[in-house]
Amino acid sequence: MIGDPLFRQPDYRRFWMMRTSASLAMQIQSVAVGWHVYDLTDDAFALGFIGLAQFVPALLLALPAGQMVDRMPRRGILMGCILVNMICPALIAALILAEDRMVWPIFLAVTLLGGARALEMPAAAALLPGLVERDEFRRAVALNASGSQAAMIMGPAIGGMLYALDPSAPFLTCLALLCFNWVCIYGVKRGRHAAEAKGQPVTLDSMLAGLRFINRRPILMGAISLDMVAVFLGGAAALLPIFARDILLVGPVGLGALRCAPAIGALAMALFLARRPLNRGVGRKLYYSVAWFGLATIVFGLSENFYLSFAALVAMGLGDMISVVIRSTLVQLSTPDSMRGRVSSVNSIFIGASNQLGEFESGVVAGLLGPVPSAVLGGVGTILVAATWTRWFKPLWEVDTLDMPPPES
Repeated sequence: MIGDPLFRQPDYRRFWMMRTSASLAMQIQSVAVGWHVYDLTDDAFALGFIGLAQFVPALLLALPAGQMVDRMPRRGILMGCILVNMICPALIAALILAEDRMVWPIFLAVTLLGGARALEMPAAAALLPGLVERDEFRRAVALNASGSQAAMIMGPAIGGMLYALDPSAPFLTCLALLCFNWVCIYGVKRGRHAAEAKGQPVTLDSMLAGLRFINRRPILMGAISLDMVAVFLGGAAALLPIFARDILLVGPVGLGALRCAPAIGALAMALFLARRPLNRGVGRKLYYSVAWFGLATIVFGLSENFYLSFAALVAMGLGDMISVVIRSTLVQLSTPDSMRGRVSSVNSIFIGASNQLGEFESGVVAGLLGPVPSAVLGGVGTILVAATWTRWFKPLWEVDTLDMPPPES
């Protein structure tokens, strides 16, 4: 992976290191926050509210964030977001060191994190196409995913082990990684905004342009909404502390292993796709990958064996990575650079809805019915959604290749 010719380009190399270190920090922090909140509250609803606290500010800021990304230097936006991200681990580490068991400051910290990510995600997505040539973009997406998934393998395991040693250690480690993250993006030189959007006035109409752009293209709307609804229903990440502590009986170290399992599958698939990109039948493969994700979620929900649960999570990561690569490539290669910030911000709303709201949904259903019915019903719902979308978004089913023509400006 590191020997790829793209890594000879300094800006792309720094960008890749920034995204990889950001993923590592996020995963360490995520597993530690989940375990710490559940340890303080012993409440599945509290786990769900972690996701909700991140999603609400991301939803409120998404459209103006897209306009900012298209008008301002994207590198500068990323640098500011990283500084805000540092507040979350610093605050939680301070609470732990002070032996303060209040939960509301933790929700405040993750709310700030959600607000920063509303800007960070579209800024990073819009910056990448300017760092590589068009014919290199699919490989760049797969390599970025490979780095992120490698971090997602190491991060939860590191977070679980550090938390077992000292609850403050994962948050302090996350803070150090974010400092490195900031240095990496500082070194990227091509961080300018799109020239076409620089002089445009900020209006509600211009902020909604990204949503209209996606809505007029059933292939993009189908791919983005399919991922959103499927992960919203099938995401079991919020329930992993419950499964680790109460069902599989493996503690925080086992939780770290479970959290990294999807990334193992995703990394394997990302490395495969970097070597052998998807060429034919990509629409059908997208639907099949989502159905596979739902089936693996059902197996995970029913399992009471750690190794079977681990294997099911690996299988979920395999299916999810196919969806990520197809969706990311379709969105970025069909969007003019002057609109990439706004289109990416809309995409981030869908991603946030699937991840953070999915965690909230899982926590609420688990609080009402229990964790096992929550996971199983989510997996069944994911398969039904994949089947339904084949009829609602038939043009997406018929997409054969990702080699799309350049977008109109």
